Amino acid sequence: MAKTQSTFQKYLPIIKNKYLLTFVGFLVWLTFFDRNDFITTSAYRHKLTELKAEKSHYDEEILKYKQNLNELMTDHENLEKYARENYYMKKDNEDIFVIVDESVSKKQED
Repeated sequence: MAKTQSTFQKYLPIIKNKYLLTFVGFLVWLTFFDRNDFITTSAYRHKLTELKAEKSHYDEEILKYKQNLNELMTDHENLEKYARENYYMKKDNEDIFVIVDESVSKKQED
């Protein structure tokens, strides 16, 4: 018991240090109670990296679609091909046959 009291007496001045108490209180406040605490800041940084990756993905998609649009606007044959494939457009004297792969349709239903 005397050893415990001597250890306590040894660390008592350090514990009573007002600067150390202020610093520990400040760290506790920043870690848990502040609006911009460390935990929230870490979550924001993680979300920011996810959003940056998503932004780069969408930038690539926009570039791809701009190239496709440029091809459609400059070449009449590409525009006609696109309209026939995606909108099933046809000329007056043509018939269109749409072939559906049933194995793919059944997989989508499941």
